[in-house]
Amino acid sequence: MKKIIVVFAVVAYVAIFFTQHVQGQGQRPPSWRPESTEWYTPVPPKVQPGTGTKPPSDAIILFDGTDLSKWESQKPPAEGSNRREPAPWKIVNGEMHIVPGSGGIQTKEYFGDCQLHIEFKSPPPKGNNIGQGRGNSGVFLQNTYELQVLDGDNNPTYVNGMVGSIYKQSAPLADAYTKNGEWQVYDVYWKAPVFDSNGLVSPAMITVTLNGILIQNNYILKGHTPYTGLPSYTPHGRLPLSLQDHGEEIAFRNIWIRNL
Repeated sequence: MKKIIVVFAVVAYVAIFFTQHVQGQGQRPPSWRPESTEWYTPVPPKVQPGTGTKPPSDAIILFDGTDLSKWESQKPPAEGSNRREPAPWKIVNGEMHIVPGSGGIQTKEYFGDCQLHIEFKSPPPKGNNIGQGRGNSGVFLQNTYELQVLDGDNNPTYVNGMVGSIYKQSAPLADAYTKNGEWQVYDVYWKAPVFDSNGLVSPAMITVTLNGILIQNNYILKGHTPYTGLPSYTPHGRLPLSLQDHGEEIAFRNIWIRNL
């Protein structure tokens, strides 16, 4: 009797093992052919890379040294008008110069996810100005999130407000500023925040190089970049790119942007 029970148990165990093994085999993917995981459409658009200071072929040229037609004043429209005034800054030798006290400027076009190229140059220091008083401006993604522009030539300040910082949020990974009076080159890769009817779905993210050096590596923003207080998000859609007038005659050139 015991032998019968033992034999029955062994048979049952083998049956269970066989059943599980077959089921496990059934869960494996079929035998794939290489072409089963290949696709051919949609074909990415052909983009001709820029060479030297020439932008990529699909870039939107925001400033090429000739005019300010892509920009307007940040000041609200005059009473009774729905149009802002033209950008009040000036062009000097193919460079866009801030006119201190005239106010910031913004693009007429609105942007979301983008790749931005912009070059800036700090003016000579005035008197004993140091820190935030030297070469201060800012590049505002979607009119809200500031990438700091500042003279970084022997000019100590709080590190989350130095050149290359996401203002008051993230210090740069490296100080890649060269010298006062030399052109500094920002390349920015921006992932816009996403909102729905309930609020924030995904926060903004930014990667920045300064003069070819990575200084912000996929930094996730905590919200806007206020001078005082803590960052927060307010729902919005596509918005202009803006440049700040902080009372210094910063120069800009070779500004282009690509929608992503």
